[in-house]
Amino acid sequence: METALTKLVGVAHPIVQTGMGWVAGPRLVSGAANAGALGILASATMTLEQLRSAVREVRSRVPEGTPFGVNLRADAGDAAERAQLIIDEGVRVASFALAPSRELIARLKDAGVVVIPSIGARRHAEKVAAWGADAVIVQGGEGGGHTGDVATTVLLPQVVDAVDIPVVAAGGFRDGRGLVAALAYGAAGVAMGTRFLLTSDSTVPDAVKAEYLKAAVKDVTVTTAVDGLPHRMLRTELVDSLERAGRARALARAVRHAAGFRKLSGLSWPQMVRDGLAMKHGKDLSWSQVLLAANTPMLLKASMVEGRTDLGVMASGQVAGVIEDLPSCAELVSRVMAEAQQALEALHSLRALPPPG
Repeated sequence: METALTKLVGVAHPIVQTGMGWVAGPRLVSGAANAGALGILASATMTLEQLRSAVREVRSRVPEGTPFGVNLRADAGDAAERAQLIIDEGVRVASFALAPSRELIARLKDAGVVVIPSIGARRHAEKVAAWGADAVIVQGGEGGGHTGDVATTVLLPQVVDAVDIPVVAAGGFRDGRGLVAALAYGAAGVAMGTRFLLTSDSTVPDAVKAEYLKAAVKDVTVTTAVDGLPHRMLRTELVDSLERAGRARALARAVRHAAGFRKLSGLSWPQMVRDGLAMKHGKDLSWSQVLLAANTPMLLKASMVEGRTDLGVMASGQVAGVIEDLPSCAELVSRVMAEAQQALEALHSLRALPPPG
């Protein structure tokens, strides 16, 4: 299936595996890439050298010339160094969780890198398109992690009508019917996070995958209790306790969690507070939220890497409530494309009725 996305990045299928922290490592990315999708490494939880090693590992797992990408935090202090690493290593695609600067986009494009920011509002898409972005990933409110409150079905057509670059739809996609629906809205493909997290190629511990698989749609919630920003995740006892806690109790819990995660991360208290404040994005965060914001990556690591569902949070798209199995990336992509073909054939068989009279 050829779309503007497949032609832009050189993949066989208009499917993107998103860059999820602690999840989108070399095994998952190479599995997605070998299946003909665009696999994207999550670099925010890696050092520069770890990222270089991960890029080279992906390349060793896929046929020569297979395209894949790296997701960067545009607000990271070493964003320029990471961009240079992508250029030096010949990575095909750079994606961003936040809008990169005009200068960073130009630097990557001049080196032949395809730049695809993720956005959650039409005005953000218009901005990065004007700055030279090659495509955008549009995440609606159904998406996992930090998210907005506008549904994909409302946001997607707004962005498609507003920009003249390929638009990739994210938030709520898991199968071929969703891909066809996105294409009907004018998208050039779909991006899936939770669906790829729940594959046999994902390194997320089995116990954590089991929590996702048993979750119903109403077990996936949006909360601001973790870091003050809307964050879609599985509802757990930790999330419930954070939401019930008063300010004093929440602060005590945050300090306790921060102390434990500080040992794992190697961050000092001032560094954790600085990182937390940097994530405010203009929001009025309590001190407990500042501390939790600083160690949110460690809260995710506790579950996604260490399997500690009691200590960590599990970011999740709403679609987790209707996912029931753990296929390989190859099986998933093949299934999605077969379902898409069936859906297209069913639509093609429809005929408009003649006007009455």
